[in-house]
Amino acid sequence: MLFAAGFGTRMRHLTAHQPKPLVAVGGRPLIDHALGLVHEVNASPIVANLHYLPEMLEAHLRGSDVQTLREEPDILDTGGGLRHALPLLGRNPVLTLNSDAIWAGPNPLRLLMDAWDSQQMDALLICIPMAQVHGREGEGDFAMDADGRLRRGGDTVYGGAQIIKTDLLHDIEDAAFSLNVVWDMIHVRQRLFGLRYPGLWCDVGHPEGITQAEAMLAHSDV
Repeated sequence: MLFAAGFGTRMRHLTAHQPKPLVAVGGRPLIDHALGLVHEVNASPIVANLHYLPEMLEAHLRGSDVQTLREEPDILDTGGGLRHALPLLGRNPVLTLNSDAIWAGPNPLRLLMDAWDSQQMDALLICIPMAQVHGREGEGDFAMDADGRLRRGGDTVYGGAQIIKTDLLHDIEDAAFSLNVVWDMIHVRQRLFGLRYPGLWCDVGHPEGITQAEAMLAHSDV
């Protein structure tokens, strides 16, 4: 599942006439960077949710192996968007990937797939230590214990890549909701896990993030 429905309001003028996933970093649209990671692990089916200026993303993805799904009339947020896409994705655990980050290092989706343990995990999130984060200020999102279980607050940032089981999505009454709601439910079950990313990561949710991501890529070994 590629999350590509957001308005990109923090990108200001760059998203006045195009959706954020089409903003270029290093000469390639953000969504193409994300798709490169997906294709490396041969994940399928691939679904992208659309809302803001959807026709531009539909045109960009036409002829590819990506199925697009509009959220209309209202945007559904990450949790609602994932639930809306389940008829296309199926009942198995789903890889999800945000389309507004750049990675320099091993493929995060491959790391997730290699570490996934369905017997003890309901969700496995890639988390980046603050020292390896670019384009973002402030505190971390999660702390991780010795067994890899997550709790709120701490010194790692959620990188926007995860494997998650989808059964709890059906227990939420709201049409639009964040996956944070589901993570909290999974945390209560003690089945919310994290995986530390060994490379570098950059948030491209704001214009300055483009320059920072390009500099990060230029000085990495990737």
